[in-house]
Amino acid sequence: MSSHVSPAPLRTAVVGTGSIARSSHLPALRRLAADGEVEIVAAVDVNGEAVRAFADEFGIPHASTDLDATLARVRPDLVVLCTPPSVHREQSVAALRAGAWVWCEKPPCPSLADYDAVGAAEPGDDAAPYASIVFQHRFGSAARHVRALLRGGALGRPLVAHCQTTWYRDRAYYAVPWRGRWATEGGGPAMGHGIHQTDLLLDLMGPWTELRGMAARLVHDVETEDVSTALVRFADGAVATLVNSVLSPDEVSRIRIDCELATVEVTHLYGYRNADWRITPAPGVPEETAAAWRDFGVDEPSSHLAQLRVLVDDIRNGRRHATSGAGGRRTLELVTALYKSAFTDTTVRAGDIGPGDPYYTELHGGAPGWAPAGTPEEEDQA
Repeated sequence: MSSHVSPAPLRTAVVGTGSIARSSHLPALRRLAADGEVEIVAAVDVNGEAVRAFADEFGIPHASTDLDATLARVRPDLVVLCTPPSVHREQSVAALRAGAWVWCEKPPCPSLADYDAVGAAEPGDDAAPYASIVFQHRFGSAARHVRALLRGGALGRPLVAHCQTTWYRDRAYYAVPWRGRWATEGGGPAMGHGIHQTDLLLDLMGPWTELRGMAARLVHDVETEDVSTALVRFADGAVATLVNSVLSPDEVSRIRIDCELATVEVTHLYGYRNADWRITPAPGVPEETAAAWRDFGVDEPSSHLAQLRVLVDDIRNGRRHATSGAGGRRTLELVTALYKSAFTDTTVRAGDIGPGDPYYTELHGGAPGWAPAGTPEEEDQA
């Protein structure tokens, strides 16, 4: 496909027809289809019965179990991946080579090596097809407003932040065979659950420079961790705490940023509205100033729809989407650094992890007690 995108609806293929496709991606796509922005032309799934039922239910003309054949026959403009992270690399590369843009559900890929391989398959021109990641919390109206306040210096210098994704998952959740395994889920709560809040924290705070992490397997019989914490330093000197858990009965997702002139906080679970944000001015800040800070504008909740609107507009106008390329990689890099720091008991700095580092290709890094049983590292240890 050429870098020029016609005003016709983007021909879109949905790959993976499970719960996330039904609950989040398809409603967003159908809303934009009603606006004439996209046209859902194909569905692909390894389960033939499931994909045919999905296509019949939602009036999708092409149903297939073969992604490559679908790409060749249908020639979609946009491929939406709602599949497990273990296949994101190969499916993204296939779509890019077929000339389609990619919107990939999180986690992005099981490793930085996989993510970089996807980037290497892109033509390199911002107006040409690229892969982007579902990080929808960046795209609600409140996050846009707070990001502008922080970037413009209105709240003063950010000083200290707290970011938590403290959720609860029971034993039945981990009875599903692919969960809690490095190869199929990509990681524990740092990767699979808390990555959305981590991504929003980075979007608001800017570049990080160093991290010190801890991880533990306290309850669940899994390969990955079930809780992690980290201390993070940012380029401007601010420091933050990061907590990810699936052991917390009182579930909450929260970010708090204390700046020189105000504290900003969002508290929600799986998505926020404007009302979930609070800005508390420091003593001496004029009330009219604080009132302007609290004007978040028209409420657009964080959602797949909010991000998809921006992605489609970016594609049409030849712009790099914010969660593509380096904009998506930085979040995966921080998560990778958390695992490396936790498993090696060292401080990890931004840019440290590259080709030749065991954590570049596997988030467990071959660490004793964390690498899956049967890997060369585990056998050496034995």
